[in-house]
Amino acid sequence: MTEVTRLFDFPYYQLEKYNLDACFVTKYDGQWTKISTREYLDKANAVSRALIKLGIQKNDKIAVISSTNRTEWNIMDIGVLQVGAQNIPIYPTISAEDYEYVLNHSESVLCFVSDEEVLEKVNKVKDQTQLREVYSFDHIDGCKHYSELFEIGKDDSNQNEVEARKQEVKPHDLATIIYTSGTTGRPKGVMLTHHNITKNALDSTDRLPDISKGSIVLSFLPICHIFERVLIYIYQHAGTTVYFAESIEKIGDNLREVKPSLMSVVPRLLEKLFDKIYAKGEDLSGIKKGLFFWAVRLGEKWEPYEQNGWWYNFRLKIARKLIFSKWQEALGGNLTTMVSGSAPLQARLARIFGAAGMQVMEGYGLTETSPVVSVGMYKDNFYKVGTVGRPIDNIEVKIADDGEILIKGPNVMQGYYKDPERTAEVMSGDYFHTGDKGEFDEDGFLKITGRKKEMFKTSGGKYVIPTLLENELKQSRFIEQVMVVGEGEKMPAALIQPNFDFVRDWIERKEKEVGSSHEEIAVSEVINQRIQKEVDKCNSKFGKWEQIKRFELTPEIWSIDGGHLTPTMKMKRDVIKEKYIDLYNKIYKP
Repeated sequence: MTEVTRLFDFPYYQLEKYNLDACFVTKYDGQWTKISTREYLDKANAVSRALIKLGIQKNDKIAVISSTNRTEWNIMDIGVLQVGAQNIPIYPTISAEDYEYVLNHSESVLCFVSDEEVLEKVNKVKDQTQLREVYSFDHIDGCKHYSELFEIGKDDSNQNEVEARKQEVKPHDLATIIYTSGTTGRPKGVMLTHHNITKNALDSTDRLPDISKGSIVLSFLPICHIFERVLIYIYQHAGTTVYFAESIEKIGDNLREVKPSLMSVVPRLLEKLFDKIYAKGEDLSGIKKGLFFWAVRLGEKWEPYEQNGWWYNFRLKIARKLIFSKWQEALGGNLTTMVSGSAPLQARLARIFGAAGMQVMEGYGLTETSPVVSVGMYKDNFYKVGTVGRPIDNIEVKIADDGEILIKGPNVMQGYYKDPERTAEVMSGDYFHTGDKGEFDEDGFLKITGRKKEMFKTSGGKYVIPTLLENELKQSRFIEQVMVVGEGEKMPAALIQPNFDFVRDWIERKEKEVGSSHEEIAVSEVINQRIQKEVDKCNSKFGKWEQIKRFELTPEIWSIDGGHLTPTMKMKRDVIKEKYIDLYNKIYKP
């Protein structure tokens, strides 16, 4: 049996152990199209043969930019890695200027794009880069299709050279450079080796539920992010069939079509799913509506492992039969576990989905740690709401004197590409400084308490941790995004992006005389008064010095394209403050 020590070993292991008829499944022109393990490897080898014929050398860099997860990305990944080159995944949503920076900084020589929109951005900057050629996965006029590599690689007379190249790749060789979408400044290129990622994938496997051969998972989070990419390797190792979701807009349809038992999520997706479910509950009437909200209230009190006692569990059984079973049905009927990462998860949502029989296992990690550091697991009492589980095997997690989380283990990156100074800033010997603050509880569960850099001091000398206030406020259905401000000012305040869809529904239900445009909602006295109630509720849980004294509503949706958010949905605090400097000044200037 193939020993998995390099990333391209995963599909060979799958071929020997499972030889799946459906390894990956992608929808093309409305039809789900599967690829077997054998065909996946045949195509990857054809790509490797073609790359060698095209003059690709060991340690050359090849960029892959895809708007959606799809089979082609994985074929390219293995084809590139086998010849000793590096796969440089790029977030599709960044600007053309950032494309130019990453392509140049990585010295990429080839680029593979998914569609016309991405191609347009690449073409804008191609002449300022070292790119020799651009290929696309979709058929686009004027662009070479990636299947040309299959034609070039059809002649397998140089397969022995592919095998020789594979032998030359050692576990500690560089596999990929992932450019993190920093909240400030230029992206940093995180260098991860084959060993970093394979070890992390194998050490994380035990924390997932049973996903053996025959299981189906839905892949939705961007594969250019290390979290989803590691999961794809784990799925290959487990012999699981992976369906690739079409888009966030079609996620509900895809869940019902595919009926997966597992998928990865970010908290924002869960919030959106719950908002849709909640809106349907609001549309009910009479006893059905009463039962719906009774079940939600019951769910908000849920604790794992039947800790609530027999009377609660008796009522939960009824709620599951009458209400929660319909939620499960709407999400395909088989979804029992979701793995959540990238941002803090509201404890309320974890409880409600857990009560509905769909446990959300929150994990923690960073690109620099390949990424998994810790993750919850329902079996063996490895799950506790409000924590990110216990650290996985072979990783040491230490809490520094100032509360910062430090990580040591085989998952820690080689460093930042071409940036020894920034690498030195985050490393103390073998320990990586995460910039996150955390603590362990009495049972060894890790809890994230905030960002070290995001803590600020008011002019009165009091420290405020904005993420604690933000996470509390985002539990309100009226609030989509919130950024707490106040560094060096006399008091904390907040810039809030309302949940415009929910607010419009509320206006309609309450028959309020408020316009429905973003601008009208943001300046409406009625809406501001209603959101003040949400702020007051939040403030009641915090000390006087950290309570939000004033807020302003922003008249637009915070988005990646708008520059408010990074591709992993983290707030660009400096950008948001600058965009709304007038609102900021309105808060603080007399």
